[in-house]
Amino acid sequence: ELAESGGGLVQAGGSLMVSCTASGRTFSSYAMAWFRQAPGKEREFVSAIGASTYYTDSVKGRFTISRDAAKNTCYLQMNNLKAEDTAVYYCARSRSISWSRYPNNYEYWGQGTQVTVSS
Repeated sequence: ELAESGGGLVQAGGSLMVSCTASGRTFSSYAMAWFRQAPGKEREFVSAIGASTYYTDSVKGRFTISRDAAKNTCYLQMNNLKAEDTAVYYCARSRSISWSRYPNNYEYWGQGTQVTVSS
């Protein structure tokens, strides 16, 4: 239902955009979010878009979330990447227009895309 793309390997200070495309259902009436999970760590909230946009503190000013309803696609533009941003990035669709930083408030998940930042 949700498919991420755009991950890869980038040097520290570089940029990447990851995308999440929904198939089979529209998602414009729901909040969308990006989470990430590094090896040995819990899945953590990165950013969400609903009535507004929301970011975890560590990515504020570097990451930008957006969505294109016509394409049923959500984007995460990541600039000035750091080694600590290395993780598998997952997109998720909320159960409503309300966002949450907790994974269990999201109903649908993508398979994840690897982002690796070399220092």
